[in-house]
Amino acid sequence: MSAEPSRPSPSITPQTEFFWTSGADGRLRIQQCRSCSALVHPPQPVCRYCREEDMGERVVSGFATLIGFTVNHRFSLPGLPAPYVVAQVALEEDSRVRLTTNAVDCDPERLELGLRMQVVFEQLGDVWLPLFRPAAVPKPLAPLPTDQIDPAAMPRHVRPMASPDKFEDKVALTGIGMSRLGRRLMADPLSLTVQACRAAVADAGLSWEDIDGLSTYPGPGALGPFTEGGVTALESALGIRPTWYNGGGETFGPGGSVIAAMLAVAAGLARHVLCFRTVWESTYAELVRAGRITPSGGITDSWLAPYGAISAAHTLAQTAQRHFHTYGTDRETLGRIALNQRANAALDPTAIYRDPLTMDDYLTARPITTPFGLYDCDVPCDGSVAVIVSARDTARDLAQPPILVEAAGTQIIERLEWDQSTLTHEPQVLGQAAHLWTRTDLRPHDVDVAELYDGFTFNCLCWIEALGFCGIGEAKDFLAQGETIARDGSLPLNTHGGQLSHGRTHGMGLVHEAITQLRGHGGARQIPDARVAVATSGGLTPSGVLLLRADR
Repeated sequence: MSAEPSRPSPSITPQTEFFWTSGADGRLRIQQCRSCSALVHPPQPVCRYCREEDMGERVVSGFATLIGFTVNHRFSLPGLPAPYVVAQVALEEDSRVRLTTNAVDCDPERLELGLRMQVVFEQLGDVWLPLFRPAAVPKPLAPLPTDQIDPAAMPRHVRPMASPDKFEDKVALTGIGMSRLGRRLMADPLSLTVQACRAAVADAGLSWEDIDGLSTYPGPGALGPFTEGGVTALESALGIRPTWYNGGGETFGPGGSVIAAMLAVAAGLARHVLCFRTVWESTYAELVRAGRITPSGGITDSWLAPYGAISAAHTLAQTAQRHFHTYGTDRETLGRIALNQRANAALDPTAIYRDPLTMDDYLTARPITTPFGLYDCDVPCDGSVAVIVSARDTARDLAQPPILVEAAGTQIIERLEWDQSTLTHEPQVLGQAAHLWTRTDLRPHDVDVAELYDGFTFNCLCWIEALGFCGIGEAKDFLAQGETIARDGSLPLNTHGGQLSHGRTHGMGLVHEAITQLRGHGGARQIPDARVAVATSGGLTPSGVLLLRADR
């Protein structure tokens, strides 16, 4: 008889072995700094609080506070069929230590934030996974922990400008291109990249010989539908011979390739850098179903994957739940973002989903992972977007009016680990947004159009608050009936339909649309007299935000 399928097992290193084997005697152990006594998780060779390197272990009580949970309906894993509850708990000894886990031995309908939980262990070979169930001896609901840096206090932690000489003043965005965009195009991803790049070069009035830099995100590797092969693949196909190139995932989000290119141009390493981002999720999924390729990519983080937290949705859903709990936000608030994007997509012939969407459609759609339903999630697609960054002194000789870069925001203030980071907002949004406004005299009220990352509706809400278009926790009132973010509202939002309806082009599509609007080329969806635009990319990963303006 074959063995029962097992859930994913964590990767064990000498540094983490104590944690994953701790449950053999029924006790939970957490790393502790012997110098300052702080608990540190995930385990590190150094204490993040005192930066000493004398690290040990401590047996803790196993009691914790439930600070987040989401009932997963969409995904199933071997040994972990849907539905299951992904949860986050904060240890009673130190609420800074949070564990992603599963809530077990409970009715999900009766779970509440603040509930006291108790560890139980599930054995997977030599691994003992710490799971949590409601404590046998309950206590009154505990208040949720607060962030070490209050969301509204982020500006106080921004580093001052290193120099009054801004690199942004030395560059311009001069060309944009987009490939075919659609579902299951069954096209080679590199062919889509070439389409987008060819269009961007032509749009700028340049030749291939003018391109002396290449930049992309996330580059090559085992990234499945999220890479076309990187700079290596494009250079091999086109023979460009760049003087500078860049590609990697640890940058300022999907639009990080553009910011890196701006730095290179400002430093004199290149004159015209071709930046590109390609996804082929729909075709990839079809080929996996047909058995023609072996799946790769996805979240394999040992602190998340064993508990079925294999999608960004699982982290963000719990963060959204805490935003709901703290500020009174609700599903209708998120729904107004989804409806706005769909209304705008109806005016863009390149958008994938253009049919009308009602609030009832949104609220009754199939659940993905609570509180997210189908229309809270962006549209997997095939497509590529390219942007050319040029030296500003060359820009006025090119085919299109240059789009100038007023400021970039990149600073990391929050912790990078998804489940250890900001509690009520998407990680890597608040700090970068605060950083942006220190590099310009413009202010949120000067923005004419906002193209904000919306891999999920909640991403978009977080950027609205982080960038100061309303106060922290005020999105429910700001979005009230949806008029504020409509094309004729005070903050026209994601004018091409965003990733929720236009398609998941991973942030670069938002930069493309911002440039389109500032050129006045938006057609039926054009915002009159748009002169200043903000475009964000990412979140969760280190992200970036750009403030752009028309040169007119």
